[in-house]
Amino acid sequence: MTKKMMMLVILLLIASPMMFGQTPQNQTANGHWVPISAGFSMAIASGMCGLAQAKAVAAAAEGMARNPGAAAAIRFALLLGLVLIESLALYTLVIIFVKVG
Repeated sequence: MTKKMMMLVILLLIASPMMFGQTPQNQTANGHWVPISAGFSMAIASGMCGLAQAKAVAAAAEGMARNPGAAAAIRFALLLGLVLIESLALYTLVIIFVKVG
């Protein structure tokens, strides 16, 4: 883990009790930010899933090119990985529908 990542993890661990320990004063005042933040979260989730799927497909294609005999096992692992990656975006979509709707 790089030094920047370690500092980010430490910052999140320090800041999380302060973020979640606050009590909301006026629920309706911040209600208009929920759909906007939902849109941003879906955009981030879709973008990261797209990058992860591209990297998985590239690695699988390289693996099959290097070892054609293991193509069936690599293809199975690729499909399983793609399903799990895509499920992250779908979980985000479900959470958005529950939160906004």
